[in-house]
Amino acid sequence: MRLQDKRAIITGAASGFGAGMARKFIAEGASVMLADIDGEAARELSDELGAAAFACQVDVSQAADMQRLGSSAMEVLGGIDILINNAGVTHLPQAMEDISEDDFDRVMAINTKSVYLSARTIIPIMKAQGQGVVLNIASTAGVSPRPRLSWYNASKGWVITATRSMAIELAADGIRVNALNPVAGETPLLKSFMGEDTPEVRARFLSTIPLGRFSTPEDMANAACYLCSDEASMITGVCLEVDGGRCI
Repeated sequence: MRLQDKRAIITGAASGFGAGMARKFIAEGASVMLADIDGEAARELSDELGAAAFACQVDVSQAADMQRLGSSAMEVLGGIDILINNAGVTHLPQAMEDISEDDFDRVMAINTKSVYLSARTIIPIMKAQGQGVVLNIASTAGVSPRPRLSWYNASKGWVITATRSMAIELAADGIRVNALNPVAGETPLLKSFMGEDTPEVRARFLSTIPLGRFSTPEDMANAACYLCSDEASMITGVCLEVDGGRCI
């Protein structure tokens, strides 16, 4: 029970890595606000996970929604110990000059602006408490970019730099900030990363991962649990690869 009595918000919690982290955190004793643009899916997961899970429909790119999320979490949970900025999207693999402006704006709004908006809403709460943990979900794409995913790569590089900047600024307030850099995982985004999901394309992707498999929600959940627990009380500003060796 490494997260006993901790109160957490996880964005993009209804599926993929977010759902894996929600399951792990509740199993470790936390109460979790499941924030997702798909409110129905969030409610279904909340029903599955029981009394410690609460659903909230949120568009993380909208300031009003993020303010409502913070207010709802305070009302339901009574405080916010952990914030996980997990919601993310990508564009389909294409030459950088062929990505539409709408796709670019969507990637930047959900992958980067959401971190800014959550900070505006949640960081003042954590400062008032005198403690807190923020975990941003970045990507190996921000460390070792893949061709034809240029603007997605750039958005995750932004998250890595933001994580380090947040960590150094917020340390004096008792707030730790870290990130996870997953390799492509068995989530709904996998097909978008690859462009198409065929045995041949999967084999090419897997050939770049020394351990020979994609990351899983459980892999991410285990790493997130450690970084958000008191066991990691001396760790801040770290961007941890969960990538089977891809970035070596």
